[in-house]
Amino acid sequence: MSHVENGWFHEIHNYMDLGISLAVEIEEVLFQGKSDYQDIQVFRSKKFGNMLVLDGLIQCTEWDEFAYQEMIANLPLYSHPNPKKVLVIGGGDGGVLREVAKHPMVKQIVLCELDEKVIEVSKQFLPKMALGFSHPKVTVCIEEGTKYMQQTEDRFDIIINDCTDPVGPGLGLYSREFYENIHKVLNPGGILCSQGESQWFDHLLLKDIITFAKELFPRVAYAYAPMPTYLGGQIGFILCSKNQETKFSEPVRFLSDKDLEVFGMKYYNSEIHKSAFCLPQFSKHRLGL
Repeated sequence: MSHVENGWFHEIHNYMDLGISLAVEIEEVLFQGKSDYQDIQVFRSKKFGNMLVLDGLIQCTEWDEFAYQEMIANLPLYSHPNPKKVLVIGGGDGGVLREVAKHPMVKQIVLCELDEKVIEVSKQFLPKMALGFSHPKVTVCIEEGTKYMQQTEDRFDIIINDCTDPVGPGLGLYSREFYENIHKVLNPGGILCSQGESQWFDHLLLKDIITFAKELFPRVAYAYAPMPTYLGGQIGFILCSKNQETKFSEPVRFLSDKDLEVFGMKYYNSEIHKSAFCLPQFSKHRLGL
């Protein structure tokens, strides 16, 4: 079980019998509490700034969060010709909202977050991420993601599934039924981008998801980005499109150096977009891509 010992936070990965621990040196416990759904902790780390931990698993740090937020937002946004309406599932820290709200094409963003306490804590201790909540494009819905998808009558061009790991409250966001509901809620030509775990450690789970996603969507792809504070130093993204003509590795709009400066990009650019879909051979084989 994840714990703090002698000034170090130890993230213990017991699920899937991984037998792996990640340790981060901390200077102070800023918050420790329990919501109706999960344990919530915020640490000030020695190297990575403030760090949000849910149920013992690192969700984000101030030091490297931009890489994850920019990729999970911009990979789908720059694969869609005209994304006007975006749904974010999860993302209670506000980082994805911050990135999506930068896009002039996007007119409306709905965030569906299960745990209102995560939003509250993020606004207090992760203000540079949580500033996404203050944007006028944003509407927040406090609801469980699978329930929202079953009941909503709204339709979206982009759905970003910023889910936690497949344990506890996030487990249902990895199911076939959930992906079927996503397909229903997406507009024609709509795109899903879902947090895709690690190609090194989670390939069995990913293979299952990609297999049933291919039965629902004509285009499915997997991308990844380096994330130093995530297990294995990487994080993946599963992308699905209802448009047969979508080519995920070829962004539909290219960003100039001036564009990148205006948008405040620190990781994403058009070259990174293309290269993110270049998979090693073992992953192509394992994931069936």
